[in-house]
Amino acid sequence: MRTLLDTHTLIWWDAGTLPAKTIRIIRDADEVFVSAASVWEASIKASLGKLKAIASMSTVVRAYGFRELPISFAHAERVESLPKLHRDPFDRMLIAQAFVEGLTIVTRDPEFAPYGVPIAWR
Repeated sequence: MRTLLDTHTLIWWDAGTLPAKTIRIIRDADEVFVSAASVWEASIKASLGKLKAIASMSTVVRAYGFRELPISFAHAERVESLPKLHRDPFDRMLIAQAFVEGLTIVTRDPEFAPYGVPIAWR
């Protein structure tokens, strides 16, 4: 399975607070991606004081052997065709990226499910 970590999933992974079954999902994945949208979201929230930023996210991603997923034109264009079910632009980008790249999103967020995107969380 090829996975895409939601922003909170990466933060909780780094903090060591994910459920054991979710940790296994990530460890057993063939590839684990982290979107530039997650880095952008965390950076904005940290600058507003809404999130204590983890160490450089790019350093964290590389340290765990995860792969960076840039935002491409195809990803941005796919957002347009998503149903208007959720207003969070970062989540909508992750959903679009998952569809375009054939990824399963590792998230606890219930807002993803109505899109029909593959989700893994236990």
